[in-house]
Amino acid sequence: MKMITAIVQNDDANKLISSLREKGFSCTKLSSTGGFLSSGNTTILSGVDDDRVEEEIEIIRKICKTKKKVTAAIPPSSFSTVGGYLPQTIEVTVGGAVVFVNSVDRFEKI
Repeated sequence: MKMITAIVQNDDANKLISSLREKGFSCTKLSSTGGFLSSGNTTILSGVDDDRVEEEIEIIRKICKTKKKVTAAIPPSSFSTVGGYLPQTIEVTVGGAVVFVNSVDRFEKI
């Protein structure tokens, strides 16, 4: 058995969970916050039999695509917005998923 931990963007979380459940996977949803852009994201935990790991990862790949987002560049701390600093916008890639697969030594459903 494996534990899949997938960190996904909030926008993709509900669709991913629905798709996983349709295919017979169970999962637990945890709210989390990412370090980059302090954006909200969701961590999904799922216990999976070894022979179904790739199937679940393919579902995650299908749902959690990267996207381009335009955001304000964060000024260095020595700048002041009062002093006339106008933040520049930058385009960044967001979305996708970060997936960890770990072996589970013991599993009990009580």
